[in-house]
Amino acid sequence: MRLRPTILSLRPGGSGRGAVMESAVEELMPRLLPVGDCDLAEDFDPTMPPRTPSEYLKRVQIEAARCPDVVVAQIDPRKLRKKQTVNISLTGCHPAPEGYSPTLKWQQQQVSHFSAVRQSLNKHRNHWKAQHLDSNVTMPKSEDEEGWKLFCLGEKLYSETAIAVSGNENLGIDYIKIGFPPFLSIVSRMNQATVTSVLEYLINWFGEKAFTPELGRWLYALLACLEKPLLPEAHSLIRQLARRCSEVRVLEENKNEEKVSALNLLICLVSRYFDQRDLADEPS
Repeated sequence: MRLRPTILSLRPGGSGRGAVMESAVEELMPRLLPVGDCDLAEDFDPTMPPRTPSEYLKRVQIEAARCPDVVVAQIDPRKLRKKQTVNISLTGCHPAPEGYSPTLKWQQQQVSHFSAVRQSLNKHRNHWKAQHLDSNVTMPKSEDEEGWKLFCLGEKLYSETAIAVSGNENLGIDYIKIGFPPFLSIVSRMNQATVTSVLEYLINWFGEKAFTPELGRWLYALLACLEKPLLPEAHSLIRQLARRCSEVRVLEENKNEEKVSALNLLICLVSRYFDQRDLADEPS
C-alpha cells in the first residue's frame, strides 16, 4: 500500500479552524526546483507525448494530481514465502552438566581447525565444483525440504516416520539408504540460499529427533559453508541449533559418549566462531 504524503500547516491569523490542508499534490520533501504555471500552446494534449519541457512538467503535475490517496496492492499470498519474519531468540543454552563442559583450550583448538577448514573450502571451491558427480547423485532443489532430509539422512533414518523401505539389503555402500555424506563435490555446488535452507531443514528435524552421526556431519559441513557476516535468518538458526544441542546433552548419561563431544563441538562453533558468546560453555 502506498500513501501519497500531504502536509498539515498551522497558520496564525487564519480561519477559526486554525489548520489548513495544503494542496493534495504537496509533498513532504521540498521541491528541488520551483515549478510554476507552464506556458502551453493552445493545442496542448496531455494524452500525447510531451514536445517541450513545459509540456512534460505539466503532464507530470496532471498525473500526480490523478494519483489516488490510497493504493491497495493485489497480492497473491501463495507467492509469498511461508516465513518472512525472523524471530531471533536471546534465550541461552542449558548449562553443561558437571564434567561435560569442554576446556577453553579444547574450544580454541576446535575454532582454529574449523577456520582452517573454511579457508581450504573457499580456496578449492571451484576445483571441487567442477568435479563430476556420480550418476546416482541427484541434488534436490533448494525448496525441497523432504528431498534434502532424505538426501542427507538416508532412507533408513528418514523412513522411521515417512516411508517404508524394502528389507532387501544390497552389498556395498548404498548412499540412497544411508544418506549422502557432505562430499566437497556436493557442498561446493550449494549457494548460500541453499546452505541456509538445508540448515533450516536439518535443524527442524533435529528439534524433534535424536542426534545421529549423519546429522552431525551435515551440520558441521553446512556451518563451514555459511558465509559471514550472518544474515538474520542464519543467525537465528545457529542459535536454535546450539540450544537444541545443549538440551540433548543434558539428557546424556555418559560424558564420554562420542555424541557429547559432537554436541560440544557444535555449541563451540556457534558460540565462539560465529560470535554468539552468550551461548558459550564455561570452561571446565
